[in-house]
Amino acid sequence: MKNLIWVVLGFSMACNPTKKTATTAPESVKTAVESTMYANTITEAELKEHLYTYASDEFEGRETGEPGQKKAVNYLKAHYESLGIKAAQTNGNYFQNVPLEINKLPVGDISINGTDYPMGEDFLTFSKANGNYADVVYVGYGIEDGDYSDYKGLDVKGKLVLFKAGEPMNADGTYAVSGTSEKSVWSNANEAIGKRMELAAEKGAKGAFYYDSANFSRFKRRFDFMKKNDSGRMGLKDTSNEEFFGFYINSKMASTLFKDIETDHAPKVVTASLQLEIESSNEQVNSENVAAILRGSEKPEEYLIISSHLDHIGISADGQINNGADDDGSGSVALLEIAEAFKKAADAGHGPKRSVVFLHVTGEEKGLLGSRYYTDISPIFPLKNTVANLNIDMIGRIDPKREGDRNYVYLIGSDKLSTELHELSEEVNKKYGNIELDYTYNDENDPNRFYYRSDHYNFAKNNIPIIFYFNGTHDDYHRVTDTPDKINYDLLENRARLVFHTAWEVANREKRLVVDKATE
Repeated sequence: MKNLIWVVLGFSMACNPTKKTATTAPESVKTAVESTMYANTITEAELKEHLYTYASDEFEGRETGEPGQKKAVNYLKAHYESLGIKAAQTNGNYFQNVPLEINKLPVGDISINGTDYPMGEDFLTFSKANGNYADVVYVGYGIEDGDYSDYKGLDVKGKLVLFKAGEPMNADGTYAVSGTSEKSVWSNANEAIGKRMELAAEKGAKGAFYYDSANFSRFKRRFDFMKKNDSGRMGLKDTSNEEFFGFYINSKMASTLFKDIETDHAPKVVTASLQLEIESSNEQVNSENVAAILRGSEKPEEYLIISSHLDHIGISADGQINNGADDDGSGSVALLEIAEAFKKAADAGHGPKRSVVFLHVTGEEKGLLGSRYYTDISPIFPLKNTVANLNIDMIGRIDPKREGDRNYVYLIGSDKLSTELHELSEEVNKKYGNIELDYTYNDENDPNRFYYRSDHYNFAKNNIPIIFYFNGTHDDYHRVTDTPDKINYDLLENRARLVFHTAWEVANREKRLVVDKATE
């Protein structure tokens, strides 16, 4: 995650707007005065009024797809309608439907060369799989990146593939993909699983076996928890590749499929008689993102997206409501106030040069699903025309582990893709906020992995510059005690104003941000 806590400057009220000389003042001066005027319309009182409603028991914890979440999206929609900010979609609908489903644990087994392997012991899966196969295509690490490909010369269409964790190394000890001593994303357990599965599906494989000895026990703990609690895993409904299935396997099954899997990295076809008999049933879930837009006055086909997630974790098993005031009620109401400030500016003739999209995403708590649907499946606006994403997730509290001034914010990701965005962010803070920008969690290898844990990541992986604003976790995180009375409304005001100032600069600068650190 990337968190930015900021304090807004207070000198703006000393500027009398009636004395502005728009015809003579330099553009930089006009912009400074205008942005400060409108930033100051974001107030503690209005943020508090919103949050005491949005994070109230009436909204039932805003569980994805549940009645409380429907109340939340209608609240957001009503606010944009009252402001006169139009829906982002051309059909006039503020709701972008996000098709979700709960993948129930399947039942069944796999037979390899006549030996049965039961579900939940030697292999794990979350999808149905049926069929008989005479071989498996071993593709080593299952990587294709730049000039390197484990699939080179192999036809895997309609077949099963087998790959393992890790990545190839050169004789000199460097990594083959990066060409340096630094590991690539293919060694990142959380990210590499999806990349390998997606690549196998793109190559036409019917299914894949994934061997990761270091993490199988972690997968199994999750599987056992779901089995014990009779729960399922929520995900995006796969309409493009519904028949592809993936298995997590342990060393016993991996060596049965290919006995030299630990030492042999060369792709090859392995003869093995497999019979798959696994059945599953999924439960459909209806949810939606909320998206509104202020069209740009000069560059309407370039888009700045400001985002927050609208959902939370709902009602606990004992009937207590998790209100989610900080997570992410604080970001949700901040976004409403930021939108209102932009609209007041536009109504006064100071509309943004670029279009500004206000995006409230669903399913963040279930795995960044709403933002992934927007970026990977159905973007309302072309990603190539999206200049940046400013993501707000938890900006109303103080991290109890942090020492020093309370006037801080964690920033994550501002320097990952665009040097200009990072420098702009720093300059805006010095000019308007003078908040301590704390980069403690900015390292992608930080054990908390915050960079990967909020909705900005789905934009970042598409080479869209991002900033993630975050106050850090606290004892009330994902508990029933995350309530509106514990929010620091002065900090929430300051941080929301900082995001507004940053958005204002991005939306109104002459040239779009340069992406000088793009990844493959």
